[in-house]
Amino acid sequence: MAYFSRAICSFFSLLCLLAIVTEARNLETTNTKVGFVRTRGAHFVLDGSPFLFNGFNSYWLMHVAADPTQRYKVSEVFKEASAASLSVCRTWAFSDGGDAALQISPGVYDERAFQGLDFVISEARKYGIRLILSFVNNYKDFGGRNQYAQWARNAGIQTINSEDDFYILPVLKEYYKNHVKKIVTRVNTMTGIAYRDDSTIMAWELMNEPRCNADYSGKTVNGWVQEMASFVKSLDQKHLLEIGMEGFYGDSMPEKKQVNPGFQVGTDFISSHLVKEIDFATIHAYTDQWLSGQSDDAQSAFMQRWMTSHWQDSRAILKKPLVLAEFGKSSKDPGFNQNARDTFMSLVYRNVYNFAKAGGTMGGSLVWQLVAEGMDDYDDGYSIVLAQNPSTAGLISGQSHAMTTLANLVNSPNLGQSNGHHPLGVGHHH
Repeated sequence: MAYFSRAICSFFSLLCLLAIVTEARNLETTNTKVGFVRTRGAHFVLDGSPFLFNGFNSYWLMHVAADPTQRYKVSEVFKEASAASLSVCRTWAFSDGGDAALQISPGVYDERAFQGLDFVISEARKYGIRLILSFVNNYKDFGGRNQYAQWARNAGIQTINSEDDFYILPVLKEYYKNHVKKIVTRVNTMTGIAYRDDSTIMAWELMNEPRCNADYSGKTVNGWVQEMASFVKSLDQKHLLEIGMEGFYGDSMPEKKQVNPGFQVGTDFISSHLVKEIDFATIHAYTDQWLSGQSDDAQSAFMQRWMTSHWQDSRAILKKPLVLAEFGKSSKDPGFNQNARDTFMSLVYRNVYNFAKAGGTMGGSLVWQLVAEGMDDYDDGYSIVLAQNPSTAGLISGQSHAMTTLANLVNSPNLGQSNGHHPLGVGHHH
């Protein structure tokens, strides 16, 4: 009898265990966005399945959220983005010196601004949107390298010649590392989760559009990328890491420089993205600025070459995923109309989709940029309010669905027979 009751007990505990496991499984499937986005070869994966996305930039989120009375704008943009099935957002995790700074001076932070970033992350989590967070700016907006150099001068360092010293002077590198550590180890006051443990964050970005006028070869920036990528990974191995590059080719493959838009910025797309701690490659594209004054057709042709070249290199040389992390068309361009922007975005979206379909590597794109209603002072010409631009919102939503559908198809055997057509009509061309 004793034996029998023991057997019954163990049978029931097995049932209980099964019930618990099933329950956990169900929880996992209902909350599918719990895992970290990872890479497998040249593909993004989420919970073991292919992850392809359509996303956006909203650099201003923390800046606006630092004022609790303005936070509804952050919620509004996330809500509209989520309704358009956008799943990744890139934004700033920096504001150095100046107005409403996060980092007032080296190592000194404004808790109110930091809680703005806490809010952004907790709100993104609520709407199922992943974040790419950038650590510093190349430009003077929100401080950037220039502010770091100024801080060192203020501290009495005499040897600063220009902001390009940011990449080589130990004191400036120390300032940067301290900021990275402060962000990565921050515990969110709203969720109680340390940033480095939060899967809402898809990736860290070393810098928004690194450039170096003192060394056009790309070697100076490359040395910095190597050092800082290792540093970030020493603090956090869960998150993906990217550089923030625009995609300019440098000295490691000089024959590729002809793809550049006729000028250099001191970076090397190939050598820096070969750094093993860098998980995926990025490119940006502003054909209206880079080829200013050239026709829409010339700009479209450049865009086609720019995307194709980097996709091929990411696939064949880097063997890492590629993201088009910034692109847009400005309303301040001569002769701008809504149709011109939609046509340009269609071309870009069709390319992203076709490259993702033809053997992966292209993971998604992030349009520049979404804002909430009533944010005219943030309008840089590229701003889009989804609620006020139904045709653009339709395009964006169509691309989101196309990428999600494609991610679900990636394992199916008949994917190879692509006819090059984009589902949902995003591929129409004038």
